[in-house]
Amino acid sequence: MVSGDLHWSTVYLAVEWVIRLTMLAIVPQQRSPAAARTWLLLIFLLPIPGLVLYGIIGRVYLPRRRIEMQRRASEVIRLAQKQLPASSTAIDLPEPAAMVSSLTVALGEFRPFAGNAVELIAAYEDGIGRLVDDIEAARHEAHLLTYIFAPDATGTRVSDALLHAARRGVTCRVVLDAVGSSRGLKQFSHAWRVAGIEVHAALPMGSLRRRGSRFDLRNHRKIAVIDGSVGYIGSQNIVDPTFIPGYPNEELVVRMTGPAVAQLQALFASDFYFESGRTLDAPASFPKLGATGSSVVQLLPSGPAYGRENAKELMVTLAYAARGSIVVTTPYLIPDESFLQALGVAARRGVDVRIVVSRHANQRLAQLAQQSYYEALLDAGVGVYLYRPRFLHAKHMSVDDDVAMIGSVNADIRSFSLNAEASLLIYDRAIVASLRGIQDRYFADSERLTPNAWADRPVAARMAQNVARLADSFL
Repeated sequence: MVSGDLHWSTVYLAVEWVIRLTMLAIVPQQRSPAAARTWLLLIFLLPIPGLVLYGIIGRVYLPRRRIEMQRRASEVIRLAQKQLPASSTAIDLPEPAAMVSSLTVALGEFRPFAGNAVELIAAYEDGIGRLVDDIEAARHEAHLLTYIFAPDATGTRVSDALLHAARRGVTCRVVLDAVGSSRGLKQFSHAWRVAGIEVHAALPMGSLRRRGSRFDLRNHRKIAVIDGSVGYIGSQNIVDPTFIPGYPNEELVVRMTGPAVAQLQALFASDFYFESGRTLDAPASFPKLGATGSSVVQLLPSGPAYGRENAKELMVTLAYAARGSIVVTTPYLIPDESFLQALGVAARRGVDVRIVVSRHANQRLAQLAQQSYYEALLDAGVGVYLYRPRFLHAKHMSVDDDVAMIGSVNADIRSFSLNAEASLLIYDRAIVASLRGIQDRYFADSERLTPNAWADRPVAARMAQNVARLADSFL
């Protein structure tokens, strides 16, 4: 009980101010100024609900066990690469690719590998069909890591291929994000385990569980490795293209053979180790891989366990290194200040900077926040293209004629800070030219925004976009 003249209202007011002042000291720690402002605005307006929300999603927190496992996984990668033939890793790249490659090694441990055959697959059904064919042809192992594995026609097709492979003696291992693939895990896990397929949920939730994770820290990677010699990486989940009603998804996938497939296998092995506690050290997992092509490629993993924003640092560096052109394709464009500034500076010094995003969105709040950045980009001279035919879910960046970056990373704060992601750096002018052809098709099927037309948008739309932008740290 509160005695005397002290009323509950006074206690409540005092608690609110204690929360405000305490969080004023806590929130800015290890956080960008923009994110800190967003959280402090919420907490100062609604102290108690803001404190509760901050406790749930405000801290980019991983259990110490996962951080230690990441350190061990990185050490395994370094030791494994020392055993590779010098011809696989002794690469003499021209600038700026050499500088980009050096930074990628420092960020993610993987060196550039030569002798790879790289194929870009832009048609949705072709990406799924090629993966199914490779699983059906597997002799030893089939590994799959993805964010969404849905219990629909596409998911059933891939599941059937895994079941067929397992029944003929192929070792199959599947790691699926616990949230993104929750329905698929529920639908397929029992049949998979009966058939001998090993399946694990990545980043399971639950604060009281030893392996529990915050619900918004997700494994967003999309990787497949067949017999240790065929690899897939890109933006495509195992789900029907129309899984969100409206405009079907359009993706971009890399199918690769050659020495660098070992890097995809190592990243899968790392995530498999996180969830199972076991390493993959059988000879079948890491066979000797000879040259199959002429492409030099390099894998960049990223995620909160690294303690830095690997993908963002590399994309910012790519923007500053560009001499002639930059093309960024992303379904979600909610950049932090450093990436936004890098694109603007590049445009102002004469680089042809273009961004391709979907005209039609599958997340309205994210689209509104995204639109709030268009004016600054247009003012800096950046071309903003709104893709019309489908929901463009592909995620890639090209710089000049020298470097392409393709994978699962969106150009948004969530991908940069919260999600486990994977990107492939490709140093091959022929492949970059092929990507340019895909990008030219995007431009042809897009509406290009003009500064004057965008400035004339309704005041109500402008207000909604600016309000949504305040929540950019939550998106």
